[in-house]
Amino acid sequence: MSDEITPTGAEVKWEGKIIRAGTEHFRYDDGTEASRDKVWHPGAVGILALDDEHVWLTRQPREVVGTLFSLEIPAGKLDVLGEPPLETAKRELAEEIGKAAEHWEELLAFYTSPGISDERLRLYLATGLSDVPSGAPEEEDERIEILPWPLGRLDEAIEQCDDAKSLIALLWLTARTGR
Repeated sequence: MSDEITPTGAEVKWEGKIIRAGTEHFRYDDGTEASRDKVWHPGAVGILALDDEHVWLTRQPREVVGTLFSLEIPAGKLDVLGEPPLETAKRELAEEIGKAAEHWEELLAFYTSPGISDERLRLYLATGLSDVPSGAPEEEDERIEILPWPLGRLDEAIEQCDDAKSLIALLWLTARTGR
């Protein structure tokens, strides 16, 4: 098996506000070439926000998959040019659930769907939570319900969750706390 992959070109066939889609071409160090459909994504952050009794979750519609109630951790795209991921996480925590955190730790970074997209998500643990004045105005089409979920009911949150980043975060928390 080859040790290196070198991008050799790409055709962007569609570009939207957040993503681009098209075909990218690659060459392995043994000379073999490949082409793959690809979605280019700026990346994202997810926040596992904890206090002594709760993990803070959101419930919101996800029209793309046809659901009104997706149970998720607070999260957001790296969509502000030059903003470091940790700053994006802090901004998103304030915007989505009206909280700030005294302590931040990057837990994991992972690709959300490496067979089709280069989206890389950084998962942060946020503790020492406090209320902040209302964050940035809610986007007019966002419908976010804030849910302080009891830590003693993590198994129920996992059962109700279909979102990969949130499942990773909740399973990490379950393994860490032994709940």
